[in-house]
Amino acid sequence: MAKSDLDTLSIDELAALRDRVIEKLTEKVAARQLELEAELERLSQFGKPAKKAQAAPAARPKKSAALPPEEPIADAAEAA
Repeated sequence: MAKSDLDTLSIDELAALRDRVIEKLTEKVAARQLELEAELERLSQFGKPAKKAQAAPAARPKKSAALPPEEPIADAAEAA
């Protein structure tokens, strides 16, 4: 539908179009969700059972090797 077609629609027609779009998107999302759940079920036979979508745990930085304590820097006057 071209932009000029949308400009000619009444408010009621636009509202009906919006409702049809929302309905169609809801159907597509539900269908895709079923596909993904079926795929997770198939994949679960190869390893750990599939879990429902969850927030990934925060990655923790690896601890680096312990560094020796820094020696204090002597003043130039003390070194001379």
